[in-house]
Amino acid sequence: MSEPVSKKLKLDSEMLRICTHSGSFHADESLAVYLLKSLKKYADAEVVRSRDPAQWEEADIVVDVSGKYDGEKFFDHHQREFDEVFSADYKTKLSSAGLVYKHFGKEIISEKLNLSLSDAKQALQIDLLYLKIYKDFVEALDANDNGINNYAADIKPNFHDKNITLPSIVSHLNPSWNTNPTDADYDRQFHKASALMGEVFMNLLDGYGNGWLPARTIVEDAFNARFDVDPSGKIMVLDQFCPWKEHLYCIEKEADKENEILYVLFGDSSGAWRISTVSLTSTSFQNRKALPEPWRGIRDDALSQLTGVPGCIFVHAAGFIGGAKTREAVIQLAKMSI
Repeated sequence: MSEPVSKKLKLDSEMLRICTHSGSFHADESLAVYLLKSLKKYADAEVVRSRDPAQWEEADIVVDVSGKYDGEKFFDHHQREFDEVFSADYKTKLSSAGLVYKHFGKEIISEKLNLSLSDAKQALQIDLLYLKIYKDFVEALDANDNGINNYAADIKPNFHDKNITLPSIVSHLNPSWNTNPTDADYDRQFHKASALMGEVFMNLLDGYGNGWLPARTIVEDAFNARFDVDPSGKIMVLDQFCPWKEHLYCIEKEADKENEILYVLFGDSSGAWRISTVSLTSTSFQNRKALPEPWRGIRDDALSQLTGVPGCIFVHAAGFIGGAKTREAVIQLAKMSI
């Protein structure tokens, strides 16, 4: 006699179990477990913390313990022969956080931002976020857990910052050694650590998905329309202001057009328009081409008379930015500056 459907579904949900090791915990498995639990499939899964191989075998997925990695059930990185990295572009050996992110990151991004992996445009957006979050966040956790320094060991730090890093904050959530902690004490604190790591990750994903990604779209559209502004293709007009520098460098590189754009134009909060030069690098004070020297430090009507462009507001004395009252005016200034 077959089991009732409702009972079978209940039993299937009860079978889902995530296992990680018991005892003291670290940032990597704290995040790895949260990432799995963030997926619809594992949302109701039981988290078991154990070093008992029998518990590993009973679990549906095993994280940061077992000495095995197969990309399906076992996600440990402590075995001697382990040398997995995120991709050929990286040298940092993965931790349990990196392993889980590598295999489930795109699915997590898809679910949390309601982007479809089957839609070509949205799949490309997922890929961009997947790579950026690894580079900007997960890789550092992998490196920390595997004892990889970010700089040469002989460099003396100017100050100590270990107690303000996420791995150290998680470490301090472990029960104190002299309180005779039980497994239950460790488990309770582990869930706090996992929630902390998860909140940081999800805040980052939300910021990138709802801020960084839309900004890239605006910059990419402006870059593709650059020849509509001027035949030189060296002027870019943003339809809406957004953080644009990081995106411009990446888009130029992807298009094999590095150093293409000299001036970026955008509206400001007052309703006026700005003309900005483009820095040589994201951290450089030098730009690709400064605004003309005779304009620098000149304002308002005096600047309009000097340039012959009505509605000028200013050009900074350093020549890296200027302003005018209309879009047409800053376009004229940019064309003259080329």
